[in-house]
Amino acid sequence: MKKISIIIPCYNEEQAIPYFYKEITKIAKNMKTDFEYIFVNDGSKDKTLDVIKKIAKKDKKVKYIHFSRNFGKESAMYAGLELSTGDYVAIMDADLQDPPALIPEMLSILEDPNEDYDCVGSRRVTRKGEPKIRSFFARQFYKIINKLSKIEMVDGARDFRLMTRQMVNSILELKEYNRYSKGLFSFVGYNTKWLEYENIKRVAGETKWSFWKLFTYAIEGIIAFSTTPLAIAAFIGILFCFIAFILIIIIVVRTLIYGDPTSGWPSLVCIIFFVSGIQLFSLGIIGEYLSKTYLETKKRPIYIIKETNINDHKTI
Repeated sequence: MKKISIIIPCYNEEQAIPYFYKEITKIAKNMKTDFEYIFVNDGSKDKTLDVIKKIAKKDKKVKYIHFSRNFGKESAMYAGLELSTGDYVAIMDADLQDPPALIPEMLSILEDPNEDYDCVGSRRVTRKGEPKIRSFFARQFYKIINKLSKIEMVDGARDFRLMTRQMVNSILELKEYNRYSKGLFSFVGYNTKWLEYENIKRVAGETKWSFWKLFTYAIEGIIAFSTTPLAIAAFIGILFCFIAFILIIIIVVRTLIYGDPTSGWPSLVCIIFFVSGIQLFSLGIIGEYLSKTYLETKKRPIYIIKETNINDHKTI
């Protein structure tokens, strides 16, 4: 019998987990497939771990991984993938914004002998319920990153997907510290079919993704999968050097002809501030790439496990 591993990253999800467990087990009962549920407690500050342990005592299929601190969702997903044992592996959020009802359809597509898919992903076709400004910037992010990167990013794509073991093993070979999973899923290749659905509100609790966190996550995604910003910074530098050279010639010629040196300190100050801003912007881009390189060279673990009920685990 085939086995599906469900990985559920959790951060302060004590209210949502019981609802999720009820829904996922309801779906699993109607499928002729074995399941394991791996809850990854990413340093939650509420009673998330206690709720998971309570469920694990009643159901041997429920596994948990408890981090020593908050390492982030990317690390939680990697830990779940690393310790999963299923023939197929799915990643889902505990808030039920990823509908468990799609799993049977995902599995049937992967097992269809007439199809050649290694992954079935999900994408939202609407962002109903989200703040308009957040939806706007999300759409702009996908437009920008698809122009800058050679890796295609699907607008509205969720982390919720069902993958074959072969694809999971390929992802696990990418042991980089700064992770952007949506890009990594695309980087490893493999054929992916997308299932579309409308946005679903959280069943309980509040979102942990503020606008600022999403913004910094977007920056990390761009830096992780494109060096175009460095080229842009270099181009801007060359452009301003050319402009400065032209302006010097104009000033010299004007002085020789009219004997009237350039005047007006307000315009000069504005130019200095503008050029200085461009320089700081370019330095910031270089600094981001340098900082990521610095963190990678340290080779720190992606996560540290404090407690788990999974045998033979190891810290990665």
